[in-house]
Amino acid sequence: MAEWTNVSGGLAAISVGSRTNVWGVNSSGQIYRYTNSDANPWIGVDGSLQDVAAGADGTVWGVDSAGVIYRYTGDQGSSSWDKISGTLSRISVGSRTNVWGVNSSGQIYRYTNNDANPWIGVAGTLSDIAAGADGTVWGVNSAGVIYRYTGDQNSNPWISIPGTLSRISVGSRTNVWGVNSSGQIYRYTNSDSNPWIGIDGTLSEIAAGADGTVWGVNSADAIYRHSGDQPG
Repeated sequence: MAEWTNVSGGLAAISVGSRTNVWGVNSSGQIYRYTNSDANPWIGVDGSLQDVAAGADGTVWGVDSAGVIYRYTGDQGSSSWDKISGTLSRISVGSRTNVWGVNSSGQIYRYTNNDANPWIGVAGTLSDIAAGADGTVWGVNSAGVIYRYTGDQNSNPWISIPGTLSRISVGSRTNVWGVNSSGQIYRYTNSDSNPWIGIDGTLSEIAAGADGTVWGVNSADAIYRHSGDQPG
């Protein structure tokens, strides 16, 4: 993986909001935050999650193995996470105002920031969803078909994009990445004739930040940072 730098540690899932907001969970559900320190790159965070989602503005959400939804409070003690009503299997955070998720049936939801009615259902069915800091939202369904959200709730909220992916991540409109079922890595080009460029390496999950940051983990839980992104 010539284009990637190996980072110490082992994670099953990773999420990147920006260079200063990188989080992950291991196969046991333990939660970690990246410290940007070579000597001690990861700090353990109280709680247990199966999926974590970091936004560009410091926002962090997660879901546990039962689908219970949590939002990080910033408190490292016993109250690190606030429980949020609802149930999801995957969650993605671009920013405080762009939080999306899908449940185990593939139903799509957008967070409303309203305690009385925290989630609005969105037409369509997806297995993975990705929200960017600038309001961008993408997703893939169980067949690997790729979609981009149009914002139109009345007629056609999703536009199909050529290609096939199993996981997708969006930092912004200009930083969209994905992996297919074989672990091949792709970056979106914003070109209708050639929408995806293949990237060297094999990953099981990819994470793109709003500032161009890109991380990933492979099937052995090894952690990588794309060589085009260096901490600073």
